[in-house]
Amino acid sequence: MIREISESERKDALREAVRILYRNLPAYTYKCQDTASTDGIYKPIENNEWTTGFWPGELWLAYLETEDELFAHVGGIFVESFRKRILTHTAVDHHDMGFLYTPSCVSAWQITRNAHAREAAILAADNLVSRYQEKGEFIQAWGKMGADDNYRYIIDCLLNLPLLYWATEETGNPRYREIAEKHTETCVRNSFRSDYSSFHTFFMDKETGAPLRGETCQGYKADSSWARGQAWGVYGLALAYRHTGKRSYLDLFEHVSEYFMEKLPEDMIPYWDLIFQSGDEPRDSSSGSIVACGYLDAADSYEKLGEYEKARKYRHLAKVLLKAIYDKAMVRSDEDGVNGLVKHGTYAKKSPYNTCTPYGVDECVSWGDYYWMEALYRLGGTWKSWW
Repeated sequence: MIREISESERKDALREAVRILYRNLPAYTYKCQDTASTDGIYKPIENNEWTTGFWPGELWLAYLETEDELFAHVGGIFVESFRKRILTHTAVDHHDMGFLYTPSCVSAWQITRNAHAREAAILAADNLVSRYQEKGEFIQAWGKMGADDNYRYIIDCLLNLPLLYWATEETGNPRYREIAEKHTETCVRNSFRSDYSSFHTFFMDKETGAPLRGETCQGYKADSSWARGQAWGVYGLALAYRHTGKRSYLDLFEHVSEYFMEKLPEDMIPYWDLIFQSGDEPRDSSSGSIVACGYLDAADSYEKLGEYEKARKYRHLAKVLLKAIYDKAMVRSDEDGVNGLVKHGTYAKKSPYNTCTPYGVDECVSWGDYYWMEALYRLGGTWKSWW
């Protein structure tokens, strides 16, 4: 029987998350959480990974939930850390400015009008547009700009683009939005196959800008669909519609979402790659939370369009995915040996066909914790998105 997360379970899950955050504050006030846990525990690290924005995002969600100024105070400490990081250009030669600065600084500006948060986020947006490639019209993901082996983008970047839409709204400079729109169009044209599965990464011709080929870094193989990549596609398309109003993005969202749901196992916790629907392969619970956020975002859009049946459909599916995580992967505050919020995440699983370094397999992962909290909080109906 497919069940939705109930309102009492939603509130219970947020209470448990907040309790864990309180417990974690001593370790992660002046240090960041590592990308993934090791044996259930996040190592404290410096602010130099692409994932360090998610922990401050959890703090701001906890502040909204509890109104406890302690969370806002620590969130402010991280604003200064992220401002220093972009001013010193520390580990920012990549496209993940949205993952870093939207949950840590756009959120802080939105909630507290912290001027340093606004400054840092705009500088991060400047850094993101500096990676735009005119030939091919995309934001290069990694590596030296224009390098033959890195003239490509990845589907994840759809979640970095809201930072650019926000920057245009804040500054009045249309350049940020223009680049976001061009990158989205390139992604939509190339990253989704005819069956609506997705490529993780896509290479472009550096001389002509023509599309070359789709490959994978973290999926099982080039022609499979990495679960988290498909999830970024779902949420990213919902956001693309919200920021542009292009109905074709919402239509594509529906197809990409259907592919994701069709590939889920019976217990609704995704495997790390959607090529697997049974067996002993690791799961990736974080993909379920990301998709749930995408469904809730799309449901809001459908409501504004007056398409109430679709709004109900995607809100229902979000609750189904969250119920599965609540039952199978949520960490309780009295659970020993784990200091994350959600178990059974996978950062990078090595296969015979991919190029990734294995790490964070069947662990808590920072974005999994964050998107779990985001989905739970926004189900309450009062959240103003910072994406």
